[in-house]
Amino acid sequence: MESNRNESFLHLIQRSQRGKLKIYLGYCSGVGKTLAMLQEAERLHENGIDIVAGFVDVHEKEEPKSLLSKLEAIPPKKQIYRGIEITEMDIDAILKRQPSVVLVDELQHTNVPGSKNAKRYEDVEEILGAGIHVISTLNIQHLESLYETVEQVTGIKVKDRLPDRLLLQAEQLVNVDITPDDLRQRLIEGKIFLPGQPGTLVSDFFKTESLEQLRELTLRELASQIDLKRRTQIADEFPSNPDQVMVYISSKSQNSEALIRYASRIAGRLNKNWYAVYVQALDDTSPVMDEKSKPRVADTLALARKLGAAVFTYKGDDAVKTILQFAREYRVGHIVIGNSGDTLPFWQRIIGKKTLVERLIDGCRDISVTVFDTRQEGEPGSSQSYGQLPVIKREIPRFDKLPQNEWKELVMNAKVVVLDDVTDKEKAFRMMLHECCKARPDIDEEESWKRLLEREKQGGTYVGSEIGIPHARLGGLKQPAVIIGVSKNGVYDKGSHNKARIIFLVLTPISDPNGHIKILGVITNMASDSQWRNAMLQEAG
Repeated sequence: MESNRNESFLHLIQRSQRGKLKIYLGYCSGVGKTLAMLQEAERLHENGIDIVAGFVDVHEKEEPKSLLSKLEAIPPKKQIYRGIEITEMDIDAILKRQPSVVLVDELQHTNVPGSKNAKRYEDVEEILGAGIHVISTLNIQHLESLYETVEQVTGIKVKDRLPDRLLLQAEQLVNVDITPDDLRQRLIEGKIFLPGQPGTLVSDFFKTESLEQLRELTLRELASQIDLKRRTQIADEFPSNPDQVMVYISSKSQNSEALIRYASRIAGRLNKNWYAVYVQALDDTSPVMDEKSKPRVADTLALARKLGAAVFTYKGDDAVKTILQFAREYRVGHIVIGNSGDTLPFWQRIIGKKTLVERLIDGCRDISVTVFDTRQEGEPGSSQSYGQLPVIKREIPRFDKLPQNEWKELVMNAKVVVLDDVTDKEKAFRMMLHECCKARPDIDEEESWKRLLEREKQGGTYVGSEIGIPHARLGGLKQPAVIIGVSKNGVYDKGSHNKARIIFLVLTPISDPNGHIKILGVITNMASDSQWRNAMLQEAG
């Protein structure tokens, strides 16, 4: 079975012009991920593949050390941090060497401050972008969305974490597995290297019940990834009516990072785009409230972007109205909202007043609402949830007006406009719209401009990661239109106080409600790719 996996990856290497990622995944340190990676490296080397070790730590173990000695190794880069010499992977040397395949251990590793990238997975993304294939290793506890779950299982807060999208990017995932009893025996025999770990943490992590639960998490994650890729292939062939996922964030949300991770996992399981929507109430603008809530909200939205969400911010005192309006516009089928335990006085109940959660549930007729109890720590799935409404079945078309691949081609082949010295948002949008209409004479420029401004008044379209997506739906338009603006210094939005360096202006027919969602999904995937963003920004000089 393992031989077939290696032959498959060898075939990918031989036929691909872009870097492919393969991950050896384990449920804990010591299961044998690095050894399995090196054994595959030996077989690839024997098949004539130009393979090097970018960064592999064998901890002086005989068999891995022997296998590593047969490979060319890129010397690590030495850096001084707080008076201590630290070695890190030399990404520049790897890019200069240009091997076919590079081995990179511990994908979740945090680089020393001052490194080219903050995280090793960002190094790997840069290597993949250069057309070099990567084989790496990872333990399940380092997935960002499993942070609370792992803490509940082991009692340990895992510091080094990476976005779940790295697993989705992998062409192949290989489970490296041994029984918990065998793993504990390896620990007793001193065969597991755990640098800098206090004895109490090691004993907590290596409890039999903890290992069994981590092992189960790994198997479930692998099964989920296999199912997700299968459903992605089916969706490409038979695109269906999208039911996207959104999570609502307010300045009063407690434990909101757990809420974000929960929504991320729901979106991953459903294979849907997802959005984090923050509605800033008018009383949130007071200096006292702003001082308390602003850092917490900023951290929450930053995590949402890291996990692949498109982030939107709105202002107003009727959060329910804003949420429902957003849900209708973005074809949301699943809303995740936190319950902080807010209750109403008895007299308000008598006159018919309801909490925000109750009003939202009342307003959702064909949307599933999941209420996560943010007062509790631990795995979101173990929290008490209520308000789960059935999803009302809709008539789903068997195909869209454009085939799936054409949605991608529409965005990938969009005209790029360099916004030299344009820092005002409206000026940038107007310039882009004018260029768009020059290429598409069927578009009414003044009507489009009017619709774009109307949409901006409803809420800013800067979605994070320095990305803006101004858009409008137009009557009479037959085919969607996309144009991309690139700004070296960024275009400022006074409303959200954010800058966008890459702006997608999107016009879609009002008669095709799926069009905007399909295009937004393509844009979200592209914008989350740091290599693509860097390449686009080079257009600005």
